[in-house]
Amino acid sequence: MKKQVKSSEKVSLHHPSFYIRMSVIVALVSGLYYLAIRQTNASFARILGTFPILYRMITEDFFPPDFGYFSTALSQLIETFNIALISTTLAALLAFPLLFFSSSTLNRHPLSYGSVRFVLTIIRSVPNIIMVVLMVAVVGLGSVSGILALMIYSTAILIKLTSESVESIDERPIQAIKAMGGNTPQVIRYGVLPQITPVYLSHILYVLEINLKASVVLGFVGAGGIGQLIRRQMSLFRYDRLGLIILVLFFMISLIDYISQTVRSKLV
Repeated sequence: MKKQVKSSEKVSLHHPSFYIRMSVIVALVSGLYYLAIRQTNASFARILGTFPILYRMITEDFFPPDFGYFSTALSQLIETFNIALISTTLAALLAFPLLFFSSSTLNRHPLSYGSVRFVLTIIRSVPNIIMVVLMVAVVGLGSVSGILALMIYSTAILIKLTSESVESIDERPIQAIKAMGGNTPQVIRYGVLPQITPVYLSHILYVLEINLKASVVLGFVGAGGIGQLIRRQMSLFRYDRLGLIILVLFFMISLIDYISQTVRSKLV
């Protein structure tokens, strides 16, 4: 039987239709890459040609960094961290009650479940930068617009991540509590929360990491923090100060990532 299976595999691999299918797939993929390179004008020669320029900029313009600018960079870095921290905290508080409406395990009403999931999908489909532009139009330039934009987006992300964990929880404790006459609050308190709380805290830390990096980029469009400082120094061609800002960012983000991963590994 094994010999027959092996021989049939060899026949299928050497069948003309196999090579035809593979040729069509290779042609389609090659055509897709060709169109992408042509539309973006991103030829390999052009991409490789930027590396010497980038190397010269880093070695000659960024270094040595302007360490006299450290206090200004640090103050803006603290503001960036505060934007990420406040937006993540507000998102965690807002997402937690909505979590129970976005899970089919806990919400047996198809209309409310579907409505919540639909709204969350729309929010997640809007890029952070577009969200900040909308918030700037509402509240003006500054940190508040960044906090509001990240809060809205992070709420949808937290619910998405945690609701998937809720879908896979062990339902035996829930069924046992219901069998003993427990009501919905008791089911949530004793059957659901002990299972999802560590996962939820882990997701909060993960979203904090994302928001910390996103808040740097969002500063370019008026959300405050160190992103605005980077944009200002780039417009002034002060690459020595930009080098210092990048160093400070590198150490802070590395530290936050390490702390977050350490804590999350103990929670889950």
